[in-house]
Amino acid sequence: MLPSVEVHCPYCGEPIELLIDESAGDQRYIEDCQVCCRPIVVAVSVEEDGEPAVAVYAEDDA
Repeated sequence: MLPSVEVHCPYCGEPIELLIDESAGDQRYIEDCQVCCRPIVVAVSVEEDGEPAVAVYAEDDA
């Protein structure tokens, strides 16, 4: 089962839940907000303890 993290959309500010596949290592991809449908840049890095660190950006800010 993939772990999930709650982040806030950089556009509408609503909390959204993302499923994170930490087995893929560091990654960067675009996912549409589940509320306002705008494209969010998702950056995932795996910390030394194996936990994923997730940051989200507006498309123009990335």
